[in-house]
Amino acid sequence: MAKTKEISRRIKSITNTKKITRAMEMVAAAKMRKAVEAVLRTRTYANLSWETVLNLSAMSNADEAQHPLLTKRSEIKKAAIILVTSNRGMCGGYNSAIINKAKYSVKRHSEVPVEFILVGKKGSLVYSQNQIVAAEFPKSDLVKDASEVTPIVKLAISDFLTGKYDKVFVAYTDFISPAKQIPRVKQLLPIEITSEDKYLGIVGDPKVSVDKEMLKVKEEKHLQAQLGNEYIFEPNPTEVLNQIIPRLLEVQIFQALLEANASEHSARMSAMHQATEAATDMVKELTLFYNKARQAGITAEIAEISAGANALLD
Repeated sequence: MAKTKEISRRIKSITNTKKITRAMEMVAAAKMRKAVEAVLRTRTYANLSWETVLNLSAMSNADEAQHPLLTKRSEIKKAAIILVTSNRGMCGGYNSAIINKAKYSVKRHSEVPVEFILVGKKGSLVYSQNQIVAAEFPKSDLVKDASEVTPIVKLAISDFLTGKYDKVFVAYTDFISPAKQIPRVKQLLPIEITSEDKYLGIVGDPKVSVDKEMLKVKEEKHLQAQLGNEYIFEPNPTEVLNQIIPRLLEVQIFQALLEANASEHSARMSAMHQATEAATDMVKELTLFYNKARQAGITAEIAEISAGANALLD
């Protein structure tokens, strides 16, 4: 009987846990739907803003000095990575995947020091991995406005212009689908006009996905625009870029946060779904063990009664 009581307690405990994981799955699913809607609303704008700055930079007068945020440094002395993670756990390997991706990027730039700018509480795991953290910023579960990333953008631009960092990257997780999220590390500063990975705001959406064919078409359009059109900048190209490039960076980091939030809620929903299924399987298995133990106990009791009755007859 002691064994059946222990199994019964375990079944009850796992059943209660199953109720919690199922509730968390439903909450994560609701948050994911809102986050995905926000991602899809802003992807096109992020892409067009990036294309706009490419055109402005390409059409700028070659005789004028290049904008400081577009200028490559001849020597890379230090780099920074804006690491976007979650505030809470229970989301499977979401945080470990993006942290590992960021660490891989650090190894690629191992010849120069790399500092982390953390966005999200779980990014603090890099402290235990002997990484340098320059700053930490809070992250909302549902980012509503691009102004929430303004302090991050100001810090990145200021440190880049003062020469503290020669390159600035952002590490976040692209939302591809509820079942698939891909960690990525992308360069923000300096903005590279000739970079193969040009469109920072488009990630995973089949309607606006980036591939080699699309990039080729964009290049042809840009070339035709340069050959066939003249642009007049008011008041001048430098002033236009001074206003639009910080806004572009704000949009890119804002988009990265939206992608990260959608990926986080998707990962948590998937993890809780798997936990619920695992709990169901465990309850079934323990119920089988309980029935076997109960049957064995009843059989033993019947055998004892039979033995006692036979002894009385003798």
